[in-house]
Amino acid sequence: MKILSLCPSNTELVEYLGFTDMLAGVDDYSDWPGQISKLPRLGPDLSINMDKVEELKPDLVLASLSVPGMEKNVAELEKRQIPHIVLNPQSLADIEQDLVFAAEKIGKPERGILAAKEFAAKIEELKLISSRIEKKPSLYWEWWPKPVFTPGKVNWLTEISEIAGGTNLFRDVELASIQTDWEDVLNRQPDYICLAWVGVRREKVNPEVILKRPGWSEMEAVKQNKVLILEEELFCRPSPRLIEGAIKLAKKIHPQSFSML
Repeated sequence: MKILSLCPSNTELVEYLGFTDMLAGVDDYSDWPGQISKLPRLGPDLSINMDKVEELKPDLVLASLSVPGMEKNVAELEKRQIPHIVLNPQSLADIEQDLVFAAEKIGKPERGILAAKEFAAKIEELKLISSRIEKKPSLYWEWWPKPVFTPGKVNWLTEISEIAGGTNLFRDVELASIQTDWEDVLNRQPDYICLAWVGVRREKVNPEVILKRPGWSEMEAVKQNKVLILEEELFCRPSPRLIEGAIKLAKKIHPQSFSML
């Protein structure tokens, strides 16, 4: 079967299912697993080259609505009658369901059921350890520095925070993504600052920028050096790799409790 993926989270889902050898093309931002490096590139996820998609004659295209603007890809796939499915995971449960759904459409339903069970088991393992932790620090997640964007309650990072033994600082806001400001974050006094800027590699993030923000140098999280520079690819994409991110985070904020993982 010939599969095309139009965004990184879909490419990673295919790998988690064990179907990477079926991939015949991916979007420009897909960067994992390593063996996809030689595959044809279909353009950036918001500007997919549909002529190229059509030329490759795929049996199935994995489209997505995980980023605003992707709707035009879906519309074009429908217009050209290219076989496709659309994924739009907003939670860990959605990702689990997508593993089953995608595997069904690929024609290997048993693999999807197994992968979903493995994914759910890892979440339960983390939840069990986290449930024994009494003091759960608040985590301020920064997706973008200016203007400031942070995840709200309706977001996978609220779940990731909880299973890693913490709480999302903005879990009280019933949104997936919130535009806030530096003063609001300062007033909330997070225990940890987690910088995971969308589309920016970890090594390119300069933690010094937060010291220039009014009052932030006096924040306890800054004074205690509780500023974490995290891999955006493990936290900002709704893919099964979020569990890998959760484990990394858990080991940073509760090294003793999660040492056995």
